[in-house]
Amino acid sequence: MAEIKNYTLNFGPQHPAAHGVLRLVLELDGEVIQRADPHIGLLHRATEKLAESKTFIQSLPYMDRLDYVSMMCNEHAYCLAIEKLLGIEVPERAQYIRVMFSELTRLLNHLMWLGTHALDCGAMNMFIYCFREREDIFDMYEAVSGARMHAAYFRPGGVYRDLPDTMRQYETSRVRSRKVIDQLNENRSATLLDFIDDFSRRFPANVDEYETLLTDNRIWKQRTVGIGVVTPERALNLGFTGPMLRGSGIEWDLRKKQPYDVYDRMDFDIAVGTHGDTYDRYLVRIEEMRQSNRIIKQCVDWLRANPGPVIVDNHKVAPPPREDMKAHMEELIHHFKLFTEGFHVPEGEAYAAVEHPKGEFGIYLVSDGANKPYRLKIRAPGFAHLAAMDEMARGHMISDAVAIIGTMDIVFGEIDR
Repeated sequence: MAEIKNYTLNFGPQHPAAHGVLRLVLELDGEVIQRADPHIGLLHRATEKLAESKTFIQSLPYMDRLDYVSMMCNEHAYCLAIEKLLGIEVPERAQYIRVMFSELTRLLNHLMWLGTHALDCGAMNMFIYCFREREDIFDMYEAVSGARMHAAYFRPGGVYRDLPDTMRQYETSRVRSRKVIDQLNENRSATLLDFIDDFSRRFPANVDEYETLLTDNRIWKQRTVGIGVVTPERALNLGFTGPMLRGSGIEWDLRKKQPYDVYDRMDFDIAVGTHGDTYDRYLVRIEEMRQSNRIIKQCVDWLRANPGPVIVDNHKVAPPPREDMKAHMEELIHHFKLFTEGFHVPEGEAYAAVEHPKGEFGIYLVSDGANKPYRLKIRAPGFAHLAAMDEMARGHMISDAVAIIGTMDIVFGEIDR
């Protein structure tokens, strides 16, 4: 008899479940995976190298484009690293705004993950449900920064501007009657804070809807329970962070263990799994959305009661108010120097990490005293998770590779940084 050999299958990069530009080379015995070899480098963005030729402020918009579903969380780590080297204290109101938008970004990320992961596993409606809530958060992004995705809102020393007093409203059109438009604009008639408050009241019921569709769904459990199991010891050894680590039962969250900005004042719980499988990681992220919503509510209540500055008044680091720039020569010079030459950061090195929706996102910054970074290195959480693909997929079926890629919550902008 002829010897039966394993055969090799190319999965991606154009595959709809490959999440970006991942190419997986699968070695198969029938439909069982013997080896999974992830090939990266098809979307190399050179962000770390580009930063060396840009001023500190010019590199900020590149951060949005790393993990392009967790925009402000990337900015957060970058700003914290610069502030650590500069030794500046961010105004309290700016810290609360940062925390609130970081948690809104966590919801944005987890909704994208939930919709696409469920779609990969065959649940069509989840995608539409999740994107319904994402639209509201995009509207918040747009209200505060002018952009729906790549906000560049966090700045060294604070945030770009304070929360606006108005929300953009829907306008009448041929396809929507005045009555429908009035209903859509009902929660947009006041300030951005009121809109966020209204969203945070509605959101728990939305999460209940997701759970109704998935949590006890027989097909969903067949696709996720016992798939891609990682023990706590292996999760630590493989460098897992975020929901991938917490899903294996390890209670590690930088917001609690190494708090930054005002996270030490927030009341929330860390979601932890028990079995370390795809289903547990789903439950962890669902609970994280509920906890993020708690934090957002606390920030809204504090911001209502406490007006104040949202960026440092050191005009070597932050631009002066626009009306001052148009009225006084000194402010005009500060503005011109800041946006042409940038600011000089003292010699030294700093590492700042945030609890990004995908795990620990870190920025390692080396300065030689110039107005540009000497070196910038990014600790992308997805990189360590993808490295475990082979170990997690061995012995599973081809269809399970899709569920394992989904549970990792991979976005290639940060992996191919």
